[in-house]
Amino acid sequence: MELSAEVDGFRLAYEREGEGPAVVLLHGWPGDHTDYRRLRPLLVERGTEVVVPDLRGFGESDATDTDPAQYAAAAQGRSVLALIEELGLDRPVLVGYDIGSRIAQAIARSQPELIEGLVIAPPLPGIGKRVFSEHAQAEFWYQSFHRLPVIEELIDGKPEAVRSYLNHFWTHWSGPGFEPELDHLVEAYSQPGAFTASIQWYRAGAGAVAVSAAETAPPLYDRIAVPTVVLWPEFDPLFPRAWSDRVDDFFSDVRVRYVDGVGHYAPLEYPEVLAEEIVGLG
Repeated sequence: MELSAEVDGFRLAYEREGEGPAVVLLHGWPGDHTDYRRLRPLLVERGTEVVVPDLRGFGESDATDTDPAQYAAAAQGRSVLALIEELGLDRPVLVGYDIGSRIAQAIARSQPELIEGLVIAPPLPGIGKRVFSEHAQAEFWYQSFHRLPVIEELIDGKPEAVRSYLNHFWTHWSGPGFEPELDHLVEAYSQPGAFTASIQWYRAGAGAVAVSAAETAPPLYDRIAVPTVVLWPEFDPLFPRAWSDRVDDFFSDVRVRYVDGVGHYAPLEYPEVLAEEIVGLG
């Protein structure tokens, strides 16, 4: 992997391949750039230039600051935008799921003129106070847990604990028949300090519970205006399809496509659908 120039003291590790309209792929938690290993060749075959970074605090990118604010959506977005500028990418399509979706949305809101559009999967705005429902709280417990110092004692730097913890999310959040391949992620997340860096997003208050509880629908003139495709899976226990009902309150040019038979891990569970929508948008 190559390393970007520093932004706020962070360098992003990234891979780049292909030729054509640019696409930037933003991974989720618990993951890294390898989340896109099935999607990347499909995009290259369709004539796109693909850039996929490890976000701040993940994989081979820097985790040089203990301030959680340096890992929140705005900070992550600064690094992604700087990478786009450094590589000379001309209005790329941003693709993201999980925390990558939130970061892509933050970029589209702050610098819409620099991107062509979004292809994203949940989380999306519009959840509101439903995040405090009994069902939701049974799923989102981990976001509060990630803010407790004890998690470092229990998991950080302990490969077997890391494997057990990540396996819960990869098996529970995925759709029927999906078989997670965890060896790479366990190795990456087991490095001393790596697991703690990965959860700084939640310690910054950027998780779905904190964000959804505070959200309000913006006025018409302040909605995300770039062309946006939302892919909403059938079997994501975190984000039921009923929560897609308010997407239009936050985006002014959006289309929602429901994807059957799949769960949370968009680029690994339905890469062909992603590729189709990315190429169509770009």
